Amino acid sequence: MNTPFQAAPGEPDDSSPVLRPGLVLFVVLSLITGMLYPLLVTGVAQAVVPHQANGSLIQRDGETVGSELIGQAFSRPDHFWSRPSATGPMPYNGGASSGSNLGPSNPALAEAVQARIAALRAADPGNTAAVPVDLVTASASGLDPHISLAAARYQVARVARARGLDPELVNASVDQHTEGQWLGFLGEARVNVLTLNLALDAMARP
Repeated sequence: MNTPFQAAPGEPDDSSPVLRPGLVLFVVLSLITGMLYPLLVTGVAQAVVPHQANGSLIQRDGETVGSELIGQAFSRPDHFWSRPSATGPMPYNGGASSGSNLGPSNPALAEAVQARIAALRAADPGNTAAVPVDLVTASASGLDPHISLAAARYQVARVARARGLDPELVNASVDQHTEGQWLGFLGEARVNVLTLNLALDAMARP
């Protein structure tokens, strides 16, 4: 007795005509989506935007010092400071992008913010301006390389004093490294902390 899935003796087995096109389609799509398309996209990116395609790396004297896309922790008084990072086990850990997951009513967040405000006040006692929120709160990714223009302006006096520079000169450097809104109306103006600090480090001290 033949089952519904088994051809009777002498009858052609029609499973091959069904299986063969499926296997051919699988191989063709694997080649297109798994090899040809990635190679095409990679080749176009390397030809058109090689800097971005390779991670937007920043090099000085032949050595990679960072990326425009990932922030770094700065603590020297003559540097602009980035916003806090909640990644572990170290700040701005590219392999562990994450936020703190602390809600606005969490006492631990309030304590952390107060401690950060105190540290900023201690570093620049004469600065009585309101502390910008992004200097005391971490970003959702923990890797944000930018601070707001207000956060950069807040730090100008401290950086200028530590470097012995005219604050107007430091302000001008902030302006030069300010990135405007995307497409002219999306988001806010922002400053890349790493590129700003590198530009200041390249300046000759008076």
